[in-house]
This record gives sequence, structure tokens and C-alpha cells, in this order.
Amino acid sequence: MNADGPTKKLIPGSDAHNGRLMRRATYAAVAVAVTLVAIKAVAFWMTGSIAMLGTLFDSLLDGAASLLNLFAVRHALTPADKEHRFGHGKAEALAGLGQSFFIFASAGYIVVAAVMRLLAPVPVAQSEVGIAVTVAAILVTLGLVAYQRHVVARTQSLAIEADSIHYRGDLMMNLAVIAALILSGMFGFHRADPLFGIIIAALIAWSATKIVRAALNQLMDRELSDEERERIKQIALAHAEVISLHDLRTRASGVHTFIQFHLEMDGAMRLTEAHRVADEVEREVMTAFPGSEVIVHQDPAGLETPTRLERA
Repeated sequence: MNADGPTKKLIPGSDAHNGRLMRRATYAAVAVAVTLVAIKAVAFWMTGSIAMLGTLFDSLLDGAASLLNLFAVRHALTPADKEHRFGHGKAEALAGLGQSFFIFASAGYIVVAAVMRLLAPVPVAQSEVGIAVTVAAILVTLGLVAYQRHVVARTQSLAIEADSIHYRGDLMMNLAVIAALILSGMFGFHRADPLFGIIIAALIAWSATKIVRAALNQLMDRELSDEERERIKQIALAHAEVISLHDLRTRASGVHTFIQFHLEMDGAMRLTEAHRVADEVEREVMTAFPGSEVIVHQDPAGLETPTRLERA
């Protein structure tokens, strides 16, 4: 037994395999966040560094966001039911928005604390301790980010990607903390600490902006990219018995992609043959877009006229 239930061999790329990867990534993120909060709290208590406080608050909020992610991913992976025929994938996007609020709040707090310290500079104590803790945090975070990138590459999970953005930002923040501790604790440039704190806050806010954009794209059913839509068209038109394609509509929901379009074929073709062609095109598109649900409607060539949206 393991945290995901009885151990069994899963097919790479399958929904079950991707779901297990995503759940494990959320467990790893929560464990890393708890570890980072503990060691950074001790380091801030010993150094009094605003830059360290900034990265401590970021880790606190990362932990809260990762915990939110854990529950959101579990819900998003729940199979479609009678009330949710398209599944629960948008729980990931909602989790992404929730994370962004946490991140903006932490950035605002850090800026206020940094401005106060700029007005009344305070020397950093025991900077060597802070540097040692920050190096340890970098090593732990690197391991988590590497695993998250592995999971995102295989599942395209928005929630895991949003969480990974936090921790990739942490790597830059931790480097800024080291610079602040060296300049303030060793060279006496005490304003370096709050200045780097403000830089850290800006990085946090920028990360939140990217998460909000990606989440809103899913919640508003934004079309896939032009490159992906063109790829779908090329796959469909590559079939020898397909004459044309129209009314292509796409959207993403969590790790699932929904694709639908109309295929135009010879009007004299028998219904069973048209159905066979549609099935073959569906399989090709699903192979190119793993985890997608494809719906194809068959039309006699020339019968349908382009909609106003398609002409635009």
C-alpha cells in the first residue's frame, strides 16, 4: 500500500498514471513548504533580516497554497459525474486563483516592512547563519522544482505548474537573500536588506500575475493556442477522405482538453463510412493531444457555410 492506494503498475500517460504523479507532487510540495518554514523561522529569529522575513512569509504562503493545491488536485481528478459531465478539472484553475491572492498579500506585507526598515535601518545579526539556512533552502527547493517540472511535462497540470512557479521564484529570492545578508551583515550596507526585500516582493507579485492569467484562460474557456489549433486542422485534413474542416472549438479544463469540429466529406459517402472516417480522425487527434476528449460531427462537403466568427 502507499498514499495513493494499492501499488499497481500503471500505463505511462494514462489518466490514472498522471493522477498519481499529480498527487505525489502535491504531497512533496507540502512537505518541502513545512521544512522551509521551520528553518527560515529560526533564521529570521537569529538574524532579524527583512529579506529573510520576506522569504519566510513566501514559504508560509507557499505552504498554504500547496495545501490548497493538494485538495484541489484531488477534487479535479474526480471522474465526471451526473452533475459535472465535463469533469472537475476547473478546480485546478480555482486553486490557481486562490494561490495568487496569497501571493499578492505576502508581497504587500514585505513592501510595507521593507519601507519601514529603509526609513530606520537595522543591522543584520549572525548573517552566516542566515546564509547557511538559505543555501539549504535552495538545495531542497531545487529538488522539488525538478520533480514538479517532470510532473508538468507529463500531465500539463495548471495547479502543479502554478505551485512550481512559486518555488522557482523562491530560488531567485533565496539568492537575493544571500546577497542582502552579505552586503548588510558583512559589509555594513544595511539598506541592502530592505532593498532586496522589495525586489523579492516584486518577483512574488509577478509570479502571481502569471498564475492569474493562466487560471482565467481556463475559467473563461479560452481557445488553445493558434499553433495547437493549426495542428488539429492538419491532422484532420491529412486523412485522404476528409475534404474540409470547420467550426473548430477547443478549451482546457485542468489536465483535460476538449476538442470538437465538423468534418466535410463526400456527400455520396455511406453513413457507416463517414462514421469510420470520423473515428479514425478522432484517434489521430487524441494521440496528438493525450487526455483530450474529441467530438467530431460529419457533414456533406459544401453544405455548411462558414459562421460569422469563422469568417472573422
